Amino acid sequence: MDFSKKLLFTAVASLLLAGCTVVPGSHLSLPDNKQQADNDAFNVSEQVNVYPLTPSVIYQSKRPEVTARTNPALDAELTGYEYYIGPGDILNITIWDHPELTIPAGSYRSSSESGNWVHADGSIFYPYIGIVQVGGKTVTQIRDEIARRLAAFIESPQVDVNVAAFRSQKAYVTGEVNTPGQQAITNVPMTLLDAINKAGGLAKEADWRNVTLTRNGVEQDISLYALMQRGDLTQNRLLRPGDIVHVPRNDAQKVFVMGEVNAPQLLKIDRAGMTLTEALSSVGGINELEADATGVFVIRNVRKTNKVHQGNKANLDSADNTQLADIYQLNIKDAAALVLGTEFELEPYDVVYVTSAPIARWNRVVRQLLPTITGFNQLTEGAVRVRDW
Repeated sequence: MDFSKKLLFTAVASLLLAGCTVVPGSHLSLPDNKQQADNDAFNVSEQVNVYPLTPSVIYQSKRPEVTARTNPALDAELTGYEYYIGPGDILNITIWDHPELTIPAGSYRSSSESGNWVHADGSIFYPYIGIVQVGGKTVTQIRDEIARRLAAFIESPQVDVNVAAFRSQKAYVTGEVNTPGQQAITNVPMTLLDAINKAGGLAKEADWRNVTLTRNGVEQDISLYALMQRGDLTQNRLLRPGDIVHVPRNDAQKVFVMGEVNAPQLLKIDRAGMTLTEALSSVGGINELEADATGVFVIRNVRKTNKVHQGNKANLDSADNTQLADIYQLNIKDAAALVLGTEFELEPYDVVYVTSAPIARWNRVVRQLLPTITGFNQLTEGAVRVRDW
């Protein structure tokens, strides 16, 4: 073997060995990835749980089924609802057969302009009887007190009290609704669903599943998907003064589809959810020439998933959070297995990864070597022409 051939053989062999060590592109191989880090002996395989995607695993991972349900507790609240007067409200007080005690609205004044303004201390002034404390009382209680006190001046007074303007109590709807802002609490009870509708409904980028209701500094998680799409009325609430309803953006409702698929990309989970098969379909399916059909993986970050669903800071130092991820493996060598994928629901921040087939990884190594081989061939041919000349 002459010098040029020896040089070519040595270079190709060295590159081939290097190519076998570091294959171009990424690859996921489970469960035999028992490689430790150089410095701290960190074993990734010990930090993940690997589950073949079988009907039993799918059944265990499914969310509880959302069904239509009534809400007797809310019905009872609505039946017994009463409005309590507060500072800023305006009352209309009528004493029948005594027009001198009733301020008429007139042609240029509305009933709110001609009524009795409730002062900051919760009181109003009324002729004959003076200061009346009305704050925190219902109109029935106010009517009874005024009638009782007027009885010293008028025989059998007939008193009527109503609210001309509701100004003291408000709830707030913020976030991804078409008209965010404050909404007045009135003598007509307002539920969370009523407030969302008054705010113009949900915006396009709203996250239906993770709405929060903050009351007295305490947050409640509410699923508008369950309420509005599935008819689960237990998700509805009667709003109280100071309540804050926040509809977040759906930025967290995303999954990542990577690896040997035709169009790797980030996908948004819509309000109905997304299954594994839907995700694969959205990216054009797997690459039939280079994908390993036995290696369709869903990598689920356990800590991130818990943080999204629980809505609080994950405790990374807790003994209960030793696992990094759950990995689910779907074998679609038989295309009928995609039926299983239609039942497996993806969670926010899931990574769908389709690994490459061994022949594809070998082809990448060869493609990496081709420029070097071509260069050595040209060098050899040039040396031969010089020798013959």
